[in-house]
Amino acid sequence: MSLESFSRRVVYIVEKKHSRAVTGSLKFFPDKPFALFSPVDHRVPRINVPLSDCPEDFNIRPEVYANTLFICRITDWTADNAFAQGRLAKTLGQAGEIEPETEGILTEHSVDFSDFTPEVLECLPQPRPWCIPPEELEKRKDLRRDCIFTIDPATARDLDDALSCKLLPDGNFEVGVHIADVSYFVKENTALDEAASQRATSVYLVQQVVPMLPRLLCEELCSLNPDFDRLTFSVIWKLTPEGKILSEWFGRSVIRSCAKLSYDHAQSMIEAPEKLFSPNELQLDNPEHPIDEIHEAVLRLHSIAQNLRRQRISTGTLKLDQVKLSFNINKESMMPNSCSVYEYKDSNRLVEEFMLLANIATAHHIHRKFPDLALLRRHPPPKTKMMEELKEMCSQLGIDIDLSSPGALQESLNNLTGKDEYSAARKAVLTHLCSRPMQMALYFCSGVLKNEQLFKHYALNIPLYTHFTSPIRRYADIIVHRLLASSLSMSQEVEKQALHCNNKKMLAKRVWELSSELFFGLLVRVSKLTVLF
Repeated sequence: MSLESFSRRVVYIVEKKHSRAVTGSLKFFPDKPFALFSPVDHRVPRINVPLSDCPEDFNIRPEVYANTLFICRITDWTADNAFAQGRLAKTLGQAGEIEPETEGILTEHSVDFSDFTPEVLECLPQPRPWCIPPEELEKRKDLRRDCIFTIDPATARDLDDALSCKLLPDGNFEVGVHIADVSYFVKENTALDEAASQRATSVYLVQQVVPMLPRLLCEELCSLNPDFDRLTFSVIWKLTPEGKILSEWFGRSVIRSCAKLSYDHAQSMIEAPEKLFSPNELQLDNPEHPIDEIHEAVLRLHSIAQNLRRQRISTGTLKLDQVKLSFNINKESMMPNSCSVYEYKDSNRLVEEFMLLANIATAHHIHRKFPDLALLRRHPPPKTKMMEELKEMCSQLGIDIDLSSPGALQESLNNLTGKDEYSAARKAVLTHLCSRPMQMALYFCSGVLKNEQLFKHYALNIPLYTHFTSPIRRYADIIVHRLLASSLSMSQEVEKQALHCNNKKMLAKRVWELSSELFFGLLVRVSKLTVLF
């Protein structure tokens, strides 16, 4: 079959997704009426920029700008020209410096890091300090006397989720996942809602966060900070010690977190089940519930989470943990002092299991209630051709790997990792290789896909999944909360927002990767390290 039979022609652009903004440097040509813009991203063509757009003294002292970063926007690129045409949008500053590089990354990936407009801020609750209206409290399940706490990174300010665990007289447990009720504050068809829906996600960089919501919401009124009454959506189960669900309740609630635990705090509790912790050790200031009660709840949750995890693994799940760098930053210069590989511990797995349980339960709930309207998250199977190439490459290296199912692949990875001094490196390489054929998970509206086989989540190996547990930082979760509250009415709106959330999530992921690369490069430069690849 000839190549011509595969050719296609663009006839119309329905909606522009890319900002056409690129970061790069300028080169001066004395005999040309334009400068040549060279993008940092080598996938983007070089761009001719009018000299009139360049700094006034650029043609006199071009060497001064040799290491300057600029933002350029592509205006045209004809089929018969190797170079695109563009206009210079902004001078960022010196290449290799944190602020100019960061602004370039954000701009290039269409991240809105501007201040929220007065119209958006007018939507925030008044007066301040704000208190929950008494009539709202009457509508909700009151859980303020329960022992409920958060487990998050030590530096986290946007606390989306909290946990609770009570031993019942029959030996079973009442376990609750309590999620910030952001939809109470972000009303539909308001300027605040429009801003949140356009941003779609908070964007995390090494040294900063670009929030989806104004800080009054994401760090205060919605954040489940200890010793404050907070509005939540709760999922409460009656579970056996083995993790079998006996009953399930969804509803709006009000909680009062008694403790903000870090992952390290929770890990210390798990590793020392008999230890009596002091408030100072856990950085707690007179918690409303005794520390031993909190400790006991953490241990119970850990035990149940282990059983839930074993059950999930037995059904054939796949988890490809990519290496993630954690940086120690100088608070004054904001330069990296050191970095390490982020260690995923039992405390992380504890939270993960209950967030997965809540997301899965919510997916089934909203799909049952709104079969044509539910915002779900699917994970398509890996690309067949790339999996075949991976199989062939592994075979040539003498690696026997089973790619027939997510569970089989996971078992192969576990067996191939080994327990010698190279096991961690071997696992990282194999995980990276196996990640390449994988497709991205996608949000979608259930009414758009008629074949329910396409709803499946490949890695989790489950029929239905959604995102419910992070509404402070993901707009998709706000939609899911609204579905739970029965306030949405049109599937087209859900699908359109699902596609937008997919795009923004992908861009946010790339921003984090580039930010991490920037800081790692700076660390290598200032430390004069030699890195071998």
